[in-house]
Amino acid sequence: MSPQWQDKAAGFFSSSGVKLKEAKESAGTFVGEVTKDTKSNVAEVAGRVGSMVKSRWALLQQPSTRHAVQDRLISAAATTGTLLRRGFSGTKDKVVVGKSKVEEVAKITAQKSKTILTDIERWQKGVASTDVFGVPIEVTVQRQDYCKPIPQILVNCADYLIVSGLNLPYLFKSEGNKKVIHQLVSLYNQDSTASVPEGTNPVDVAALVKYYFASLPEPLTTLELYNEIRGARSSIYSMRNILKRLSSVNYMTLEFITALLLRVSQKALLNKMDARSLAMEMAPVIMWQKERRPEFYRQYWNQLSKNPSEKIVDTTPGSYTAWDMLADDDEAIDASSPIPLDDGAPIDFGAIEVIQLLIEHHNAIFTDANETVWK
Repeated sequence: MSPQWQDKAAGFFSSSGVKLKEAKESAGTFVGEVTKDTKSNVAEVAGRVGSMVKSRWALLQQPSTRHAVQDRLISAAATTGTLLRRGFSGTKDKVVVGKSKVEEVAKITAQKSKTILTDIERWQKGVASTDVFGVPIEVTVQRQDYCKPIPQILVNCADYLIVSGLNLPYLFKSEGNKKVIHQLVSLYNQDSTASVPEGTNPVDVAALVKYYFASLPEPLTTLELYNEIRGARSSIYSMRNILKRLSSVNYMTLEFITALLLRVSQKALLNKMDARSLAMEMAPVIMWQKERRPEFYRQYWNQLSKNPSEKIVDTTPGSYTAWDMLADDDEAIDASSPIPLDDGAPIDFGAIEVIQLLIEHHNAIFTDANETVWK
C-alpha cells in the first residue's frame, strides 16, 4: 500500500473512533435521561393512585357512605333471596304438578292394564261365566232369569230402539262408534240384564245387535238347516214348516228379531231402510254356511286395530270372539262408516232373500207359534 493510502486509512479510522466515542456518550446521556423521566413518571402515577385510594377509603369511612353501601348490600341480598325463593317456589309447584300428572297417568295405565289382563284371561280361558258375546245362545238363555227364551240383551236393545230410534236414517246399516260399542259389550258381558245407558245413540244399539249375532258360535238359523231354509225362500208354507225344526230358543229369537226389523221397515220413509235393505245388513250375521262366518266384520275391525293378543288367540277362521272384533285402539278410520260388503267374500243372495221373506211375511210365517213374543 502506498504511503498516501496509508495516511488516508489512518485518518479514517481515527475520525471513526472519535465519532463512535461521541455516539456512545450521546447514547448514554439519552438513556440516562429516559430512565430519569421514567422513574419520575412512575413515582408520579404511584402518588396519584395512592391519593385516590386514600380519598376513596376516607369516603368509605364516612358514616353516610358506609350506611349507603350497607343499604345497597342489604337490598341486593334481599333481592337475591326473593329470586331464590321464587325459583324454589316455582320448582316446588312444578314438582307438585308433575307428581299429579304422574299419578294420573299411573292411574289410567293401571286401569288399562287391568282391562288388558281381564281380556287376556277371557282369551286364555274362553268366555267368562257372565259373558253373552261369543257364547251359544242356549247357554245365555239358561243363565238369565227371564220368562221368554230370548236373550235379555236383545229385548233391552229392542225396547230402547222402539222408544228412541226407529226413525233414524240407515238404522242397522251405520256401524256406530267403535268405542261406545266396545263399552256396551263390556257392560253386557258383566251384566246380561243391564239396561241400555240413557243417552246412547240408537245407531250404536242397532250395531250392537248385529255384533251379538255375529259373535255367536253358530248362526241363529243353524248350520244344519241352512240349505233347507235357503231352498224354501220361495214358499211361505215350506219356510214355516222348516223353521219349526229349530230349537225353541232359536225359533223365538228369530221371530223376535224379524219382528223388530219389520217395525223398522215400516218407518222406511224416514229411516231409508226397507225390508230388502235390512235383509242385506242382517242376513250375513243371522244365516251363514259352515266355514263362512261373517268374516267381513272381523276384517273391518282388523282395519281399525291390530289385536295385541294375536300370539295368544288362535286366529284361524271360526276361532275369534267378540273381543277380537272390538279390540280397542285408536286409528284414523271413521267408525261410523258402513261395513263394506264388497270385500272379496261372495254375497249370499239366497240368505238375503230368506231374511227379506221373514220380514215382509213375518205374521204369516210365525202365526201358528205357541206364543207371540212380540207385542
